[in-house]
Amino acid sequence: MCAGVLTPPPAPSAAQKQRAERFSLAAAACEAESEMVLRWPCGLYLSTRQRLLHLRAHQPRCYSTDVEYKPIRSVLCANRGEIAIRVFRACTELGIRSVAVYSEQDKMHMHRQKADESYLVGRGLPPVQAYLSIPEIVRVAKENDVDAIHPGYGFLSERADFAQACIDAGIRFIGPTPRVVHQMGDKVAARQAAIDAKVPIVPGTPGPITTSEEAVEFCRKHGLPVIFKAAYGGGGRGMRVVRKMEEVEENFQRASSEALSAFGNGAMFIEKFIERPRHIEVQILGDKAGNVVHLYERDCSVQRRHQKVVEIAPAPNLDKKVRDQMTEHAVRLAKLVGYENAGTVEFLVDENGNFFFIEVNARLQVEHTVTEEITGIDLVQSQIRIAEGMTLPELGMKQETITMQGSAIQCRVTTEDPAKNFQPDTGRIEVFRSGEGMGIRLDGASAFAGAQISPYYDSLLVKVIAHAGDLQASASKMNRALREFRVRGVKTNIPFLLNVLENQKFLNGTVDTYFIDEHPQLFQFRPSQNRAQKLLNYLGTVLVNGPSTPLATSLKPAEVVPHLPEIPMNLKAASEASESEDECEYAFKPPNGFRQILLADGPAGLAKAVRNNKGLLLMDTTFRDAHQSLLATRVRTFDLLKSSPYVAHNFNGLFASENWGGATFDVALRFLHECPWERLEEMRKLIPNIPFQMLLRGANAVGYTNYPDNVVFKFCELSVQAGMDIFRVFDSLNYLPNLILGMEAAGKAGGVVEAAISYTGDVSDPSRKKYDLNYYLNLADELVKAGTHILCIKDMAGLLRPTAAKLLISALRERHPDMPIHIHTHDTSGAGVASMLAAAEAGADIVDVAVDSMSGMTSQPSMGAIVASLKGTELDTGIELSKVSEYSAYWEQARTLYGPFECATTMKSGNADVYMNEIPGGQYTNLQFQAFSLGLGDFFEDVKKAYREANLLLGDIIKVTPSSKVVGDLAQFMVQNKLSAEEVLEKAEELSFPKSVVEFLQGSIGEPYGGFPEPLRSRVLKNMPRVEGRPGASMPPLDFTVLKKDLQEKHPHISDKDVMSSALYPQVADEFFDFRDSFGPVDKLDTRIFLTGPKVGEEFEVTIERGKTLGIKTLAMAEDLTANGEREVFFELNGQLRSVFIKDKEAVKELHIHPKAQKNVRGEVGAPMPGAVIEIRVQEGDKVEKGAALVVLSAMKMEMVVQSPVTGIVKSIVATKGMRLEGEDLLMTIEEK
Repeated sequence: MCAGVLTPPPAPSAAQKQRAERFSLAAAACEAESEMVLRWPCGLYLSTRQRLLHLRAHQPRCYSTDVEYKPIRSVLCANRGEIAIRVFRACTELGIRSVAVYSEQDKMHMHRQKADESYLVGRGLPPVQAYLSIPEIVRVAKENDVDAIHPGYGFLSERADFAQACIDAGIRFIGPTPRVVHQMGDKVAARQAAIDAKVPIVPGTPGPITTSEEAVEFCRKHGLPVIFKAAYGGGGRGMRVVRKMEEVEENFQRASSEALSAFGNGAMFIEKFIERPRHIEVQILGDKAGNVVHLYERDCSVQRRHQKVVEIAPAPNLDKKVRDQMTEHAVRLAKLVGYENAGTVEFLVDENGNFFFIEVNARLQVEHTVTEEITGIDLVQSQIRIAEGMTLPELGMKQETITMQGSAIQCRVTTEDPAKNFQPDTGRIEVFRSGEGMGIRLDGASAFAGAQISPYYDSLLVKVIAHAGDLQASASKMNRALREFRVRGVKTNIPFLLNVLENQKFLNGTVDTYFIDEHPQLFQFRPSQNRAQKLLNYLGTVLVNGPSTPLATSLKPAEVVPHLPEIPMNLKAASEASESEDECEYAFKPPNGFRQILLADGPAGLAKAVRNNKGLLLMDTTFRDAHQSLLATRVRTFDLLKSSPYVAHNFNGLFASENWGGATFDVALRFLHECPWERLEEMRKLIPNIPFQMLLRGANAVGYTNYPDNVVFKFCELSVQAGMDIFRVFDSLNYLPNLILGMEAAGKAGGVVEAAISYTGDVSDPSRKKYDLNYYLNLADELVKAGTHILCIKDMAGLLRPTAAKLLISALRERHPDMPIHIHTHDTSGAGVASMLAAAEAGADIVDVAVDSMSGMTSQPSMGAIVASLKGTELDTGIELSKVSEYSAYWEQARTLYGPFECATTMKSGNADVYMNEIPGGQYTNLQFQAFSLGLGDFFEDVKKAYREANLLLGDIIKVTPSSKVVGDLAQFMVQNKLSAEEVLEKAEELSFPKSVVEFLQGSIGEPYGGFPEPLRSRVLKNMPRVEGRPGASMPPLDFTVLKKDLQEKHPHISDKDVMSSALYPQVADEFFDFRDSFGPVDKLDTRIFLTGPKVGEEFEVTIERGKTLGIKTLAMAEDLTANGEREVFFELNGQLRSVFIKDKEAVKELHIHPKAQKNVRGEVGAPMPGAVIEIRVQEGDKVEKGAALVVLSAMKMEMVVQSPVTGIVKSIVATKGMRLEGEDLLMTIEEK
């Protein structure tokens, strides 16, 4: 009887008396060591004597064995990472001194800091070999008075020679005896033991094999499928399933190589592979007295590459009879071999409940945590106490008292990218925030900001364990905890784990080892956006390397915050919102405008409403053409959105807002690093009441070249979906076939078609015969016949004088009395307001204006001037001048943010010489910037004169993008080469003309009115091909599906609108996608900070979405470079210190840095993951097929064969055997054939 029973105990036996004596002697011995102080939980410190007295006081009064008890005073963990820390924590709780060992690569690792002492091992050895060096580890233990060594898992944990070396050195090995470790580590001996214990086994090789020939022979004899397993190690290393004979040899070699690297022995064991099994393992504990108990089972079926990903205890839906039989078999096997300490007996369970012995892991398992959670037993402490000599009964462990409570799940959070077949990722953890709370346990080591994840070891970052009443509740806790995690700098498998936890089959507990393979939806996830860290990388890049957007002048952005009056909240409107409507948005809902008419009555209804309107309607170009003309199209979405609510609430009487298309599309991608589609969508949310108008270049869409017809149609369709209403369709040569194609595309998409006639010349001058009044009237007739809803005169150079405006508009109104007429001009000459007033009086319905501070010069006429001029007349616009003034004040401030692009730097006023040179307003300032950048700033007057001559050389053509670019390029070519018009014509056959000029003469942008200029065309083209008719008519349709698939290879989460951007601007779009992936939503930054970066010490906020605002402070930038040519830049983000490493582009020119594979060059083969080159299978000059094996890499004990992305010839090999590479480092270049 034990203490606590009422009946008197019998007299103790001799053995029991001897054991009691041992406790007394040990206690007495401790008195002599009373000066040795050991840590105890809760900040207490107890001597060895006090600890032993504590232990003795808690021993039962009856002793059942004569096992010697020897207290352990110090434990060395021959391991690293989280398991080492797990052991140290157990030691601390037991008052035992903890000792760590670490490799040179781990000198900054957390596990050495968690121990009382730490010592370097394996100096000069490779990273893994340092932890496999038995003599080194034993030496450290002996030199530092270590009593016992805990092997952890992996490395030496299942090496019998290590266990023996410890014992031979007089050090206790916390684990099974060397004999048992050897027997269980030998798959053949373990199988035989299972047979002797009458435990069911799977057919397999009678012993380990070492050659692929033996593997092939077994497979031929027993058939497939089979599984290769490392004979002297576990953990999924060296494990392969083979289902095809032709794959046996290759897989055996790879598996054997992995086993050799991980365990020091490449011998393999082969078994028949059981289809659709569950992988269930039983936790056992044995003591030195021969007692063995089980702590129930764990389900480890959720695996990939035979490595466990998620573990559950107990196994869900396991029949009690099967559980009882399995645990009974496990205990019987353990007793048969004399097992002591912790271990795991693993089984495969088929669909019928039959189970088969796989192996015994004679060590602690990674997933021991879930067993601890459901049983309440600390397995590591139990291991140490058993090694001291305590028995299971003395530890209070009897089988009948060990019970299960609830359900526990362990998820292994690893630094692997599930989107890339779980490739290991390495690098610096820039941000780490864990998920915690009730029912959550975290076992980790490298999980902290600043930690370096190396390619040398396992990719495990942290183990997350959830414990609750049942599987579903436990999964819910785990899901919540994982969603709280924030890990930046390296990829993790958290998105994949979340998908597993939300899978109904998993929640039902009906998983098997095929679970991951058969559920591809587990890989359908969006990776974390990582927006904050990406923005810090952008800011750091600007601080280190300067602006990402080239600045045109030396002016700097002003330090201002443009202001507009706040929009008052309409609480009454908010209270009337329906359940489906957002009350907040409803409270700020602007008054109805022309867009409500369009939505209700369609394009024809809108046109009718325009004609019935009594006053003059205005279209505001501030959001597009005004800043294109004055600020090189550089105005960002950030500043447009800030003013959008004010416009919606105070200018609902506008006909439209021109805010998209034309040059804004490619400039947004190319220079502002923002998505033009998102600009349109965001503006539409804020301005739901005013129609949006865009500029569509006919068959050229928003590009500068020809596209297949289906691209233009698809573009218009997507534009309408994103919020566009009115398409101003024009052609740079007024070429009808191009114009009509654009009209058809806009109309089919459901948009309002506004066909535009590009104006040039002077209809009021009888001497100018080419573009006379009849030319415009005839063209208008054709456009009306083609079905336009609105007719537009697009005076892109500001050539429409007041008298010409009155003449032309009067004639058009008389010819088409029911057709709305819209006039667009530029105020380059200063006569824009007068011309628009004349047009209005002659019958125009709509004219284009820009808010006052963004008007004049090459922009549109002043909104305020026209509003004031018509106030109180029949043509009164109905717009309040005071609101125009407030709106103008905002843009007056905002304009100073764009000082680097300010046209006033070079252009101080309007100039009436535009009537002679006919330079379009949008091009005028661009030509000035180009002239200055080419060193022709002092010759701009010559450029203007040359522009007029170039126009006449080309046949006096319509000049608007892209035809205006042709004239401008020829003009600058003439000035640079000091050529007159006569000399150009004379030397045409020998000159190398700009590409745009040659393509124009070939017919690539259509046919000019009156035909091509001769003899210039023939002399320039000579025998070059010519395009007949509409250029896009002969182009085959673009396959958007193929394009999207190609883009997804590099950018997996591409949208249909992104695909369209790529169809229009392939290279520009690709560069934008790369930028977006690297730097995130830079469009959310204030303009000054976006352009030139913040000042050191500056604090600012960035709202990345509604309700999410980042507080950022720039702290410092390191002066010294790292070995890779990087500078560390320090920030404070939401009060927490963050830093980023930025490659200094100037400094690295002096360093030798391994080249990176260029993503857009198909033949450049990069390393898919960081690692070491262990084999190169090709030589320079070899011909390779797509998919051929090129290089074998090894990282984190995993090997990967890099395959050729193309068929071709190996041009150069940069990598060498043994070379350590970072991700995307160039391996070789293949010339595609």
